[in-house]
Amino acid sequence: MKGWARIHAVVRRIPRGRVATYGQVAALAGLAGHARQVGYALHALGDEDGVPWQRVVNARGAISPRAEPHAEAIQRQLLEREGVRFDARGRVDLERYGWRPRGGRGIQRGTARR
Repeated sequence: MKGWARIHAVVRRIPRGRVATYGQVAALAGLAGHARQVGYALHALGDEDGVPWQRVVNARGAISPRAEPHAEAIQRQLLEREGVRFDARGRVDLERYGWRPRGGRGIQRGTARR
């Protein structure tokens, strides 16, 4: 399975109402240290791909800026529909909403690059 397909497979595993960081997805896809590749792979998705891209946030728990107009608002709205809440700074509490896959180490702050 190629890199982007592995990334998409990991993102499909993130449950509704949970989020993962770009770095966490990269590590789980066997691409530790390549968080940007996750961003590229998600940016290239089409609407029909069925990958819940909105469940991936940056290491601070925030939605990363996008070039597309209103993309951040759409991502936030999709997450809020799933029950994810944002604080006053626009961040998700990774301790509360972070995905911890079985047998995985879950989200660890500051470990996007190893």
